[in-house]
Order: sequence, then structure tokens, then C-alpha cells
Amino acid sequence: MAFQIQGINPLNFYHLLMLPETQLKEKNACWKLVDASPGYPCRVSLVDAKAGERVLCLPYSHHNTSSFYRASGPIFIREHAEPAKLDTNEVPLMLRHRLLSIRAYSCEGVMETAEVAQGAELEGVLEKQFSLGKVDYIHIHNALPGCFNCVVYRA
Repeated sequence: MAFQIQGINPLNFYHLLMLPETQLKEKNACWKLVDASPGYPCRVSLVDAKAGERVLCLPYSHHNTSSFYRASGPIFIREHAEPAKLDTNEVPLMLRHRLLSIRAYSCEGVMETAEVAQGAELEGVLEKQFSLGKVDYIHIHNALPGCFNCVVYRA
């Protein structure tokens, strides 16, 4: 089954990039200097930030649905992130070395199934979850900290 992984649209964050620290703090956001890689996966470029780069740390509503599965959590955005442009069935490297929580949702935003798997096994899990007729889209999270990474659609 063909799938398409998508990062977050950077237009959601451009208004924050030039704000001073005091205004970022009011929005529960801040800049952080990356001290190790991997460790700070960018949700726009779907690339791990390199040591020495700055990332914007902020809360993000990654599942903005009217269902009881509505959710938000912390994310990182690299300072000069370019949107990910992935081919059909392409998995970004930043997912390959992580333990992932893969959560499948119906078009009503209700979770239909979920499982934990290593990133190297992602294609098989996506195929299995999309084979369920009720699954409309899938969210991929880092399993240990639970942070949202990206969304997957049928291609």
C-alpha cells in the first residue's frame, strides 16, 4: 500500500521566528541550542537538527480534531527548516533510528489501532494499519517521550 509522510507546514511558525525571547515565553516557546545529534527532530524538515543549530521549542496541536483524541504536545522546529519533500513510500532517516508509536485514526479522528515498533519496521506497520478499512490517516510519535513527529496519508 502506497503512503505519503508529511511534516508540519512551516507557515504555522513563521510569525514566531523573529519574536524576542520575552514574547516567545508568553507563548510557552523558546530557542534552544542543539547540544547533541540525534535528539532534536525537526517536525518541518523531518531531519534531526545538528549540534550547534538552533531549534524553536514550542507546544503544538498535532491532532486538532473534535473527537476525544484531540491532542497537543512539544515539538522542535529547526531555525532555517525547509519543508520536507518526500517521495511516495519514502521514510525520513530521523524515524529509522527511533522507537516509534504509530497511531491510526478514522476520518472522525478516533484512534482505531496503535502499536510500538522500531523505525526500521515502519513500512510493514503502516501497511498493516492502512489495511484496516476504517483508517484514514496515521500519526507517528516518538515512543519514549511521546512527542508527535509527522502524519501519514494513503498515497
